[in-house]
Amino acid sequence: MFSQFKYLFFSILSGLALGLAWPTNGFTLLIFISLVPLLYLEKLVRKDFNGRKAIRIFCYSYLSFLIWNLITTWWLYNSTIYGMLFANFCNSLFYSIIFLLFYWVKSRMPLRSAYIFFSCCWLAFEKLHLTWDFSWSWLNLGNVFSEKTNWIQWYEYTGTFGGSLWVLILNIWIYEIIKSYHFNKLNFSIKKTIGPILFILIPIIFSIYLSRQIKYQGEKLQVVVMQPNIDPYNSKYQISNISSLENFIKDSKAFISNETSYVINPETFFAEGYGEELNKYKSSLLHKEIQKILYDYPKLVFITGIQFFNKYFQEKPPSLTANLVRDNLWLEFYNSALSEQFEKEFEVYHKSKLVVGVENMPFKNFLKPLLGDVLINLGGTVSSRVTQKNRSVFDHNHISKKIAPIICYESIFGEFVTGFTKQGANFFAILTNDAWWGETPGHKQLLSYSRLRAIENRRDIVRSANTGISAIINARGEIIKKTKYNTKAVLVGEISPRSELTFYSIYGDLIGRWAIFISGVLMLIAISGRLKKI
Repeated sequence: MFSQFKYLFFSILSGLALGLAWPTNGFTLLIFISLVPLLYLEKLVRKDFNGRKAIRIFCYSYLSFLIWNLITTWWLYNSTIYGMLFANFCNSLFYSIIFLLFYWVKSRMPLRSAYIFFSCCWLAFEKLHLTWDFSWSWLNLGNVFSEKTNWIQWYEYTGTFGGSLWVLILNIWIYEIIKSYHFNKLNFSIKKTIGPILFILIPIIFSIYLSRQIKYQGEKLQVVVMQPNIDPYNSKYQISNISSLENFIKDSKAFISNETSYVINPETFFAEGYGEELNKYKSSLLHKEIQKILYDYPKLVFITGIQFFNKYFQEKPPSLTANLVRDNLWLEFYNSALSEQFEKEFEVYHKSKLVVGVENMPFKNFLKPLLGDVLINLGGTVSSRVTQKNRSVFDHNHISKKIAPIICYESIFGEFVTGFTKQGANFFAILTNDAWWGETPGHKQLLSYSRLRAIENRRDIVRSANTGISAIINARGEIIKKTKYNTKAVLVGEISPRSELTFYSIYGDLIGRWAIFISGVLMLIAISGRLKKI
């Protein structure tokens, strides 16, 4: 009975340490010991005389990861309790499978190889979690340092995978030191603790050095960032697009001048009904009215979120993303960013990383025949969206600069964002609607994660949020200006366009790709039994 209580204690302790380390108000250093209790628990279960060891390892680790998920993403309940439970229970399942695989491999390989497998398998899953249809990479370990940007300026080389690897190595290293002390106190040397301490301090020192190497950019561009603070549950989708434009004119007029290069509106600022018909937008009233405004500001770029649609009259769906509205009428919806300049062809980018269950049914080819149009409601809307295969950037007609239109959820995907940089983006504009999650850590974490993208690519960021927190972030990931949550506001500031590509911008998630290869090789060796202990 006592041993079961002890096992539960270590399981809960790991979950609490993981959760309490998380931004935005967590104690970050906890992350370096957060997996130690779970590793110790694994050893206890392996050595005891009770049966069903694999099942117990799975259950205890599942509890740890569930506590972590609930502490960090409980706020998903603001949209629906079912969506929150699905996200948290499934994500915990994935991590507990990784730990169970580590338990199994450890019995078939030398300890050091098992640790390498555990680290690589974890990183491989993080990479998978960024790319597959069930993508929910909110808890990738490297994200934990988003509030400690002075620690991680070296993300310009490694991305968040460098942070994840840092965390995993230190947890294993510290666990082995604690284990050696516990089992052999007489031979324990305090010198063993110097290594982990240095392994924490040296990357931070290197980060401070890198921060000081970032060159000052003389060129500045003035930006105006709008935060309209429209309630999406009761107001947003009932306002006509022309009324939204009139509200924009009233709110922004005092802030826009001939010195303003860009005005940024949030995600789906124009979202009346089904939206604007994409194929007919050029002749639409909204486009004509925007051009009238731009007549007075011919050097201004107006960037806004907008919902587009295309319609099809036919019996069968024109695509997997089409939504049946009524008999023989299909609509394809786009969550888009729109760029307008005076007397210049408008440009459009369609959001390409969609929220699971809200804008995209995962594994639709397989699940749609079984479930129809049932989607897991995690907030926002419940219709499928059309995506854009490749990243695209918006030009400025007068200053030869390019801006990356990043829409909401896309801002947590590191390598994905480098696609904009490779297309020549000189700075980033994040358009988001954070009103779904209320006054919770959700919108704060999403803002915090944006800082990682600034460091990885060395690009300034302007962030326009409906109801959330709008901000201007520099290339070091420092927040220069920001608004208050749940207030109507206009943010005026300057950004520095940059053109240099970082190592990470060019090569992306190298660590994640190597982790997939190494974990695959080690798994095959473990299955073959070539290194099985005798």
